[in-house]
Amino acid sequence: MELILKQDVQNLGFKDDVVTVKNGYGRNYLIPQGFAILATSSAKKVLAENLKQKAHKEAKIVADAKSLAEALKALEIKITAKAGGEKLFGSISNVDIAQALESNGHSVDRKFITSGIVKRIGKYNATVRLHREVIIELPYEIVAEKA
Repeated sequence: MELILKQDVQNLGFKDDVVTVKNGYGRNYLIPQGFAILATSSAKKVLAENLKQKAHKEAKIVADAKSLAEALKALEIKITAKAGGEKLFGSISNVDIAQALESNGHSVDRKFITSGIVKRIGKYNATVRLHREVIIELPYEIVAEKA
């Protein structure tokens, strides 16, 4: 079943992509949730026209995302957490990384940060997707809170 995505869907595609999925997934989840529409020939023509109009706006969005990526690469992120030795009391996830970026003046939605759950002190990398074409590796460090 061919569908046109109306918004980004994790592990499937981005907005305005034409994707092929199994019939049940499309009929029972993507279409009722409003994530996609059927890719008929008329819908594809409308999509092509919309993409042509969005091309200029897209260039500015990509440029903004690249400038934000350069600013994020220049940051040195240290997250403090309570720890006993090397092991943390709790864990550090993408929510904590988003808060650290927010405190440095850069607003990045937590769902665009992929880091996994970290339970030890040390240096790690998180993947930040600012745009479908702009994906960066963001290094960060977890340090123990001083008692």
